[in-house]
Amino acid sequence: MTLSARSLLPVNLTLGVLLGVLLVAAAGVVYWFRLSPDSSADRPREIVIAGVRAAAQLATVSLVITWAVTNLAGLAAFLVVMFGVAVRTAGRRLTSNHTWWLTAAPIAAGVVPTVAALLLTGLVPVKGLVLIPISGILIGGALTVTVLAGRRALDELELRRGEVEAAMALGFLDRDARMEIARPVASDALLPGLDQTRTVGLVTLPGAFVGMLLGGASPMMAGAVQLFVLIALMAVQAIAVAVTVELIARRRLFRPVAQAA
Repeated sequence: MTLSARSLLPVNLTLGVLLGVLLVAAAGVVYWFRLSPDSSADRPREIVIAGVRAAAQLATVSLVITWAVTNLAGLAAFLVVMFGVAVRTAGRRLTSNHTWWLTAAPIAAGVVPTVAALLLTGLVPVKGLVLIPISGILIGGALTVTVLAGRRALDELELRRGEVEAAMALGFLDRDARMEIARPVASDALLPGLDQTRTVGLVTLPGAFVGMLLGGASPMMAGAVQLFVLIALMAVQAIAVAVTVELIARRRLFRPVAQAA
């Protein structure tokens, strides 16, 4: 067994029991302190389901990842599935109507050019073992800020509907009036990524850095890869937030009246 393998968590009954305890603890804390937005949301149940789904999905990925990283068709299919799931997840979090699929725009707007630039410059080879984790990190980051920015913007527009109407009465276009309300709150979605980049190495050692060290890379190489991931993530997330706010300001992405109320 290599040093990197010995450094990882052992896959045994003890790990399974500990994961179960942590999952129950998370759900229990949320239930006890009523950390749900309203009575219709069952966050403890969502946490348990999320944990079970994560286990099932990671087990499935572990079975198919070998095929995906060694076969070009498998690589393409894997990336399409990742993107599709991200779009569906973001869309479901923002609205229940037909406009949910438009979340594909903010997620793709930053991820596609970044991945394309990596491939065209030769910095990343067309190999699943490299392309899948990098694409996954970028898609996941775009998904997170799309949801955060979209929810904040839609909530704020509903809460301050009168201000939008007042701005329009003063001569603002509908898009501009909505943008003035949505843009400031949506920008908060960038804060987690910004804080992570500011404190990297001081507060946290992110996954890409640790993973490369465990894989035998030098600290310098691991640091360079992590630096790229963090800066690329900030670019992808900035684009995702900008596109999300634009779609909402132009009423392309919206909630049904009953849902917004």
